[in-house]
Amino acid sequence: MILALSPVAFAADTFNGKKIYQTYCEGCHGKTGRGEMPGTPNFSRGRGLIQTDLSLLNHIRSGRNAMPAFEGVLDNNEILDVITYIRTFY
Repeated sequence: MILALSPVAFAADTFNGKKIYQTYCEGCHGKTGRGEMPGTPNFSRGRGLIQTDLSLLNHIRSGRNAMPAFEGVLDNNEILDVITYIRTFY
């Protein structure tokens, strides 16, 4: 009998997401995710979070409006950590 092992599921790290958020995101999105710059999503109301993780990951990787692209700066797991962290604001 051959047993197939499933790959280990990635569990996002909220604590790492907070650290990354504080380094790269807080200046524009604010400490509580309310948005410090005009046009920045207010994560505390959930409006900017009503998207799938994949959609948010793609926006962060490629940049959007005034937000720079983070592809090559953060890997996908780090971006998913940030997404998990910002979802705690709502």
